Amino acid sequence: MVLAIVVDDKALFVSMVTPDLIEKGLKAGEVVKEVARVINGSGGGSAELAQAGGKDIENLGKALSLVYEIVEREVKS
Repeated sequence: MVLAIVVDDKALFVSMVTPDLIEKGLKAGEVVKEVARVINGSGGGSAELAQAGGKDIENLGKALSLVYEIVEREVKS
């Protein structure tokens, strides 16, 4: 899961990953790092929970659309 909100012209993300997907290789910290780069931001956290932020809110939709791609790429069957 990745949620986003815009506060004071900054985009903020929070990501959570369930234990079964962590076992398959998905990590919340890696997801938000990659998503935040699209909006010129940074972030991190644990495999289960992470947060990030950035200033380029014009690319917020593009950043969120990457989540599906990241999950498909990182989750090993």
